[in-house]
Amino acid sequence: MTIAIFGLIILIFSVMIHEISHGAVAYYLGDPTAKYAGRLTLNPLKHLDVFGSVILPLSLAIIGAPLIGWAKPVPINPHNLRDQKWGELKVSLAGPLSNLIIALVFGLIFRFVPLSFAPNLGELFSYIILINIMLAVFNLIPIPPLDGSHILFGLLPFSPSLERFKFSFQQYGFFILIALIFLIPQFSNYLFYAAAFLFSLLTGVSIY
Repeated sequence: MTIAIFGLIILIFSVMIHEISHGAVAYYLGDPTAKYAGRLTLNPLKHLDVFGSVILPLSLAIIGAPLIGWAKPVPINPHNLRDQKWGELKVSLAGPLSNLIIALVFGLIFRFVPLSFAPNLGELFSYIILINIMLAVFNLIPIPPLDGSHILFGLLPFSPSLERFKFSFQQYGFFILIALIFLIPQFSNYLFYAAAFLFSLLTGVSIY
């Protein structure tokens, strides 16, 4: 139970940084919507999503599945972005990229700085690395409302038929995602295997 709470705390702060990164890049590109909504803050209460930040990860912890989740999406107005061609794509990439940067920084410290003098610190770093890799991999899945869907649609050429499909997909994407998480046990396992592989590449240590 202690490990689950420990992991949940890391998850909450990781998804919070993920969302702040979306808002910060949007602000840099000319859209102040997230700033005016008070979302460019490190106050976790501004970012928590009851289901994605608490209920879902706790449910996964109870059944022994890898922890994944999300924070409340930051509001973005794409019409304010100076880069109308690639702006939304850049904003979408910012979230997963922030998690990968966190994993990279802590992974390099874990790999090259001796932490044998503080075993608990090494365990803390390993949780931070793994959870942030999991978040990046999870959010790159091309199913709405995850970032991967925005990235995919941002790369595809515009067409009316694609826009109709995008609209329909966004309506049902959340339910598809929940069904994958809870009805297909292998889904979370595959995410974990991918994250574990990247973890070993980054740290030089296998978690098996």
